[in-house]
Amino acid sequence: MNSFGTLFKVQIFGESHGEAIGVVIDGLPAGLSLRKEEFSNDLARRKGGATGTTSRVEEEQIEFLSGLFNGKSTGTPLTAIVHNRNTTPLDYELHQSIPRPGHADFTAKIKHHGNNDYRGGGHHSGRLTIALIMAGVVAKKLLGAISIHSEILHIGGVKPWDSSLQKAMEEGDSLGGVIECRVKGLPVGIGEPFFNSIESMIAHIVFSIPGIRGIEFGDGFKAAEMKGSAHNDPIISSDGTTSRNGAGGINGGFSNGNELVFRTAIKPTCSIGKEQESYNFATGNIEKFTIKGRHDACFALRTPVVIEAATAIALADLMMLASAADTLSR
Repeated sequence: MNSFGTLFKVQIFGESHGEAIGVVIDGLPAGLSLRKEEFSNDLARRKGGATGTTSRVEEEQIEFLSGLFNGKSTGTPLTAIVHNRNTTPLDYELHQSIPRPGHADFTAKIKHHGNNDYRGGGHHSGRLTIALIMAGVVAKKLLGAISIHSEILHIGGVKPWDSSLQKAMEEGDSLGGVIECRVKGLPVGIGEPFFNSIESMIAHIVFSIPGIRGIEFGDGFKAAEMKGSAHNDPIISSDGTTSRNGAGGINGGFSNGNELVFRTAIKPTCSIGKEQESYNFATGNIEKFTIKGRHDACFALRTPVVIEAATAIALADLMMLASAADTLSR
């Protein structure tokens, strides 16, 4: 449904052009220091306004509704929201009848029997990733010295991408991209058999981000073209350090002490300026139309911090599970 995690449980709520986007975090230990300023950097990294991103710019001021007292978590559910102030819901009236290709307009309408909030995609919008960012900041604090860093490898298959992005924008089109995430400092053995392996949990939450089309760990799909002698990672020390990292820091579903490495593919933004065709449910005809509103020419530009947040959430939950299991075994 709209929640993720076992012990570090994250639930998101809100719509793109609704009152607010929010998150409820259950299972957060008491006594964790949290200040609004600690959320500013990651929220700013996701903001629009730069070349190739949406012209919709919000203040992104976080507000805590519960679970925080005197600047520290209370051990009860932490609820945080960011208000939507810069909304233009009338831009989406047309899509009650004509669903946008590639969007959830059609599927959400059928799934929710016509009761879905169609404004800007409603609950199915990339705007909901703000909730992941907020939970990710908390998760990163719990992870302490474990570092998570994501960067864009290419946009539309090229790097640098400025000229190709500019050309796509001039044509009223969009581009996708590939983002690599690296995690350093994970201890050996994080992950749970069988269905909660570390790559299963990361893939689960990462695929929940709108626009994700693929994920690969370590050598990824290239491993299918390699021989075992080339793909295997020789262990060269007692702490598990390997001479290469084709496995991406994971063996048997558990972290192996090496750097965790994975890449995600982001599709081109569906809302484009070019004229398109779609079925009009009001007239019963296939009609030409253009999309109004403010949209990214490349959402991948704003996604690295979202990938980091999702990864932190998954790892925080797995670390808490590992700690609980260790406590019980002792």
